[in-house]
Amino acid sequence: MSEISAFSGLVDLARDGTVLGSSDDFFAEASRLLLPEAPVFIPGKYTERGKWMDGWESRRRRVPGHDWAIIALGLPGVVRGVDINTAHFLGNHPPFASIEGCTAPADATLSHLLDAAVWTEILPETALQRGSHNLAAVRSSESYTHLRLRIYPAGGVARLRVYGTPVTAAAGAEIDLAGLAQGGRALACSDMFFSPMNNLLRAEEPENMGAGWETRRSRPPGDDWVILALGQTGRLAALTVGTLHFKGNYPDRCSIEAIRWPGAPAHALIESPDWTPIVSQTPLRAHHNHRLPVADGGPWTHLRLRIFPDGGISRLRAWGVPAADLPEDTLLASINDASSAEARALLGRCCGARRWIDAMVAARPFVSRAHLHGTAAVAWWRLAPSDWREAFTHHPRIGADQAKLREKFAATADWSAGEQAGVQGASEQTIAELSGANIAYEARYGHIFIVCASGLTAGEMLDRLNARMHNEPHIELARAAGEQAKITRIRLEKLSQ
Repeated sequence: MSEISAFSGLVDLARDGTVLGSSDDFFAEASRLLLPEAPVFIPGKYTERGKWMDGWESRRRRVPGHDWAIIALGLPGVVRGVDINTAHFLGNHPPFASIEGCTAPADATLSHLLDAAVWTEILPETALQRGSHNLAAVRSSESYTHLRLRIYPAGGVARLRVYGTPVTAAAGAEIDLAGLAQGGRALACSDMFFSPMNNLLRAEEPENMGAGWETRRSRPPGDDWVILALGQTGRLAALTVGTLHFKGNYPDRCSIEAIRWPGAPAHALIESPDWTPIVSQTPLRAHHNHRLPVADGGPWTHLRLRIFPDGGISRLRAWGVPAADLPEDTLLASINDASSAEARALLGRCCGARRWIDAMVAARPFVSRAHLHGTAAVAWWRLAPSDWREAFTHHPRIGADQAKLREKFAATADWSAGEQAGVQGASEQTIAELSGANIAYEARYGHIFIVCASGLTAGEMLDRLNARMHNEPHIELARAAGEQAKITRIRLEKLSQ
């Protein structure tokens, strides 16, 4: 497993950190534990103490006890996972390791950390494999500034990576809301063949191309993208897009979009239709920092940088101030301010699945329409097939008698009639064919035919029904669920009318 892909979406808190000391590093210096480059093995290279190894290696222990190294993290934060990499240490790796954390002043000395700091074990003693990435999840809600890696009893570790979420630093008048020090992180990208996406958010200026984010050459040319979570919800004043060190491989153009959806899952952001353009396509220059004004300052929680067609970006800075105020939106207010019972009734007009309604009521307050629609979609696709079928029962059959529909579906009759407007005025033959096709559909699949009928004629609805009759049942159920998701989105918007 590559270091780039391990614990994707989290930040290496130890990068730019410091090894303050160790119990022993006779064969190889403990300071090499945090080097950013992958460890290498050089046959035939020796020092006066023995074989040169790219990592930390203590001498063979002939007395009781074990060895340790203490690290000041480059970014204090909550640790979610670690990679104790024993690459090239084959007959000399430690069989076990554990990790502790503590919080101490930035200028804490090694003696203070050894004698006065309060340490908490965050990774119990874990078996290590030789010559391997030893990945382990960490369950802790506390943030730490320092870690102590213990190895039992001794041996060599090539690299230590500490993946987690940085603690948000105190905000000034204008800060880089996307910076790693503020808790910003890269969530997903189209490609990071040459260098990882989190490099974009590092505080220091890049020393070379490898310290930025670079995609492979696209064939055919198109565009690449990266989605970034801001460390804090904020209003943006400007963005800086840097191409430092990218001279023959910088993108031709870039654009930037934003969204306000706290805690949004990365997969849902990739598919979301609710991104707002804030920087239109802008030409870029080689080896240059471009300060770009924004068309809409937000507040926002995420950014999506698009580059055309491909290439390298060294840094992205999102200059702004933290702001989490709620927008003036009658739709959001009607849902957020309603009692639980009122909200359930309101949302029940949009989708009849009870567990979907429960999830939506629990997710309040919604801070934007993107947040509302995104949560609705995520909650829907997390339901079971039985929940989808429950929602289908709240729909009238397309082409059924409108008077009976209004009696049975009084709360949504006006919406159903509007959504099926293409049926009204259709010929008797087409209505008859629709009715017959619906009966055949229900007999085959066990639920009524669901289609987002807005804008469709009766003939088009009939064509879609007939085309979908060839689907396997599990495929058709998913198709129907997708149509229900479209209908729910439209009905949520209608709540404001």
